[in-house]
Amino acid sequence: MAIEKGLYAAPQGIADIDNDSAPPVEIEIENPDDVTLHIGDLEVDLMGDKDEEDFASNLAESMDEGSLQSLASQLVEEYTADVASRKDWIQTYVDGLELLGLKIEERAEPWEGACGVYHPLLSEALVKFQAETMMAIFPAAGPVRTLIIGEETPETKQAANRVQDDMNYQLTEKMPEYRPETERMLWGLGLSGNAFKKIYFDPALNRQVAIYVPAEDVVVPYGASNLHSAERVTHVMRKTENELKRLQVSGFYRDIELGEPMNVLDEVEKKIAEKLGFTAVNDNRYKILEMQVDLMMEDDPYAKESNGIALPYIVTIDSATTTVLAIRRNWEPDDKTFQKRDHFVHYAYIPGFGFYAFGLVHLIGGYAKSGTSLIRQLVDAGSLANLPGGFKTRGLRIKDDDTPIAPGEFKDVDVASGVLKDNIMPLPYKEPSQTLMVLLNQIVEEGRRFANTADLQISDMSAQAPVGTTLAILERTLKVMSSIQARIHFTLKQELKLLKKIIADYTPEDYDYNPEVGSRLAKKSDYSMVDVIPVSDPNASTMAQKIVQYQAVLQLAQSAPMLYNLPLLHRQMLDALGIKDAEKLVPMPDDMQPQDPVTENQSILEMRPVKAFAYQDHQAHIAVHMSAMQDPQIMQMLQSNPQAPIMQQAMMAHINEHLGFQYRNQIEQQLGFTLPPQVDQNNNPMYMPPDQEARLAPLLATAAQRLLAQSQGQAAQQQAQQQAQDPMVQLQQQDLQLKQQAQAHKQQKDQADIALKNKQLELEATRIAATHQAQLHAQKLSALSKAAQLDTQRKQNLMNTGVDVLKHLSDQHQEAMENNKQLGMQALTEATKQAAASKVNTNNQPE
Repeated sequence: MAIEKGLYAAPQGIADIDNDSAPPVEIEIENPDDVTLHIGDLEVDLMGDKDEEDFASNLAESMDEGSLQSLASQLVEEYTADVASRKDWIQTYVDGLELLGLKIEERAEPWEGACGVYHPLLSEALVKFQAETMMAIFPAAGPVRTLIIGEETPETKQAANRVQDDMNYQLTEKMPEYRPETERMLWGLGLSGNAFKKIYFDPALNRQVAIYVPAEDVVVPYGASNLHSAERVTHVMRKTENELKRLQVSGFYRDIELGEPMNVLDEVEKKIAEKLGFTAVNDNRYKILEMQVDLMMEDDPYAKESNGIALPYIVTIDSATTTVLAIRRNWEPDDKTFQKRDHFVHYAYIPGFGFYAFGLVHLIGGYAKSGTSLIRQLVDAGSLANLPGGFKTRGLRIKDDDTPIAPGEFKDVDVASGVLKDNIMPLPYKEPSQTLMVLLNQIVEEGRRFANTADLQISDMSAQAPVGTTLAILERTLKVMSSIQARIHFTLKQELKLLKKIIADYTPEDYDYNPEVGSRLAKKSDYSMVDVIPVSDPNASTMAQKIVQYQAVLQLAQSAPMLYNLPLLHRQMLDALGIKDAEKLVPMPDDMQPQDPVTENQSILEMRPVKAFAYQDHQAHIAVHMSAMQDPQIMQMLQSNPQAPIMQQAMMAHINEHLGFQYRNQIEQQLGFTLPPQVDQNNNPMYMPPDQEARLAPLLATAAQRLLAQSQGQAAQQQAQQQAQDPMVQLQQQDLQLKQQAQAHKQQKDQADIALKNKQLELEATRIAATHQAQLHAQKLSALSKAAQLDTQRKQNLMNTGVDVLKHLSDQHQEAMENNKQLGMQALTEATKQAAASKVNTNNQPE
């Protein structure tokens, strides 16, 4: 931009300066709204007011075409380099899209009709991740809750409720596209590992929008650590001719002729379309590059204070013609540090080495591919086994051989020669392999475990298992998913902050609010009091995990209920379960209103909670409550009630609450001033600085001693008055003294009886000991006698055994003699017979 310089008369207020000694005044005019005075070494900038309309103007309107074309060529070249830097990541992502099985494949290899099924491992992981995350971050009431900034007061609490209602109303009702866009974002996040949300104000809709931008449409240099610090962020947009014309007419883009759309799909876009089952043809839309870059714009008057540092701008370029459509400043008008405004948030699944994170395609794409290959082999093997093929001789003819044989059908065959079985040879196809089946199951199980989609088998766990054990198992099983949910929670918080800023900028300063009717609207100042955060819990990614956590706390509360705020604990448990109207089911002390003492007695009898308030007449309340506890009719009716002990405990606890307030009031009367509050508006203990507590403690000790002395004096005075006024008290005291004397005599007699009894016990113990010694001696004699008898018996047994042995030997000897005698007689008889025979033979011989 041309710069005109000249010397002018001194403006009003400078004419009184001595012209002889004063330096000349030099006025530099860059534009009518930008005037700079040079007075010696002093420089005075008289730039006009930087209104918001001028700040948001399109800088490309005032730049020459040569500068714009040079800038566009440089930025497009850098964009091309950024696309090349993520080539490997995008290639893996594109190749993995086919594994989703979204397109039914008709295969002709290795034969027509071969199995074309895809294993649903990747789709299963995506669907489960999307469903679980959506339930966690976007409940039916809305995804926003508020956090009060600074001290919590009734005003800030009401403002927090209004902002929470207003933002949830905006996201669920005024922005009907927000939930579908979030669901699409989660699908893209799980698949590619990256998803982007673009948050901006749409003048056409006159409201804020948050659209999902796929990872392939946001190009960032590979070495960037995050979106805010990246040197370039390019959003690849596609706009129809009518959409582009509308933006040009509104003045958002330069009104320049671009010609017909000449956008041709690049290789990545073609592959993505083909993998998802779409027809890859030329797109009839303009391809627009919206680039967030740091530039040195010397002609920008708003950048004069940058000290030669490149400032953030948004440059919009038509990709086909490299025509700059718009250049706009990308920092806040009153920001002297020129910090880049963020319009995108980056959701990451598993961060990796570079800017782009890894998704399920990168993590389990290999498992899904292997599972697909194995399941196709199993199905094809089954098909071949059921319908086998083979070889037949050339001369063999089968009628209608092009049609398969139906069950129970026989076809005519013309056999060339020989028998039929010699002319046909089937190939030896095998049944589906069990090894492949086991391998498929193993690969799928490993993939599910790695993707954290394996279901926890609760049925396999013992029903008696402690809640802590179940919680530990859940935490271990869901550790990876919990970390992913924590990252999503963090990024969603950034998105809600951007939405909050836009909503607050377009929210009126004030409004008519009727607290009795209620309203979802909030005023501008409400948004400055609170911060917005997601309703999701980064420490518990699923409802089951939250419920188990609360069950663990409930188990701990059963052992020490006095340490826990049980109503709050049960209400949070109901909220985790998604129960409506939890505040009606479990009333909190903060929800209670002051009641008269009779109504409090009724509430305790009906087992409803009660609460004492500091400003009540505690002495009157205690009197009414004690009267009810001592009433015979009430006590008689409660004797048959099993809940009577609980009612009595509740009554005593409430009386103690009034008693504590009464004691506090009495201490304050002794001090002469009011003590600091115990709790804040949320019934949380108030923090007291140590120095304040140190100064207050001695004063409280003195006041407590004075109150104690006063109470003791009043009690003694009352007792003395009763004794002086009632003569029966003296008679009772004398009777008490007589009873005490009789008790003393009785104690002395009891002591004598005890001594006598002890002596008798000693004698009895001596007698018992002597008797015991005599019994032991008799037992020893008896044992010796038995031993002697046993010895005699053994000797007698030995003698009897010897006699038996001698008798046995004698019998054997007698038997042997008898046998010998018989043998001798037999031998003699035989010899006699032989002699007689010999004599006869001798006589018969001839002479």
